[in-house]
Amino acid sequence: MDKVNYYVDQVDRELKKVAILNTIDEKSKIPKLKTYIALGLSAIISVFIFFNIFGDLLSTLIAFVYPAYASFKAIESTDKTDDTQWLTYWCVFGFFHLIECFSDQILGWISFYYFIKSIFTLWLSLPQFRGAEVLYEKFVKVYLLRNQDKIDSHINSAVKNAENLYSKTE
Repeated sequence: MDKVNYYVDQVDRELKKVAILNTIDEKSKIPKLKTYIALGLSAIISVFIFFNIFGDLLSTLIAFVYPAYASFKAIESTDKTDDTQWLTYWCVFGFFHLIECFSDQILGWISFYYFIKSIFTLWLSLPQFRGAEVLYEKFVKVYLLRNQDKIDSHINSAVKNAENLYSKTE
């Protein structure tokens, strides 16, 4: 039980950083109510994803909602190191999503795919893990640096083709 209390205290400490959540404890006069609500909702969402009840929607929300809000906060802050963190996340997320689009017929057959995807995107996005930075440095950056000239050539060619097509329609 001591371990459970330890983790509940850790979650409570993190949730205290969100001012609006503190009003839940203050108004209810129940200590750590916000923590128990957050843990309960997390458990319910995990069960839903595990049994693929709205698994696709919930895993997509996990991959998008917090990172989008954190990106907004990073853009609005004066510190630019967090900008790099979130640009890295979106770059890796884009690669992951591209792979997922082409292999979704196969991935759909994997048991608990959305549960695994949710855990993976949490690992990518949460600042405690910085998984996106790991994958960026080991794979994405290496691939892009190796193929940068080819990619630039294809982009330039596509832009010229689009310009030619546009000029013909005028």
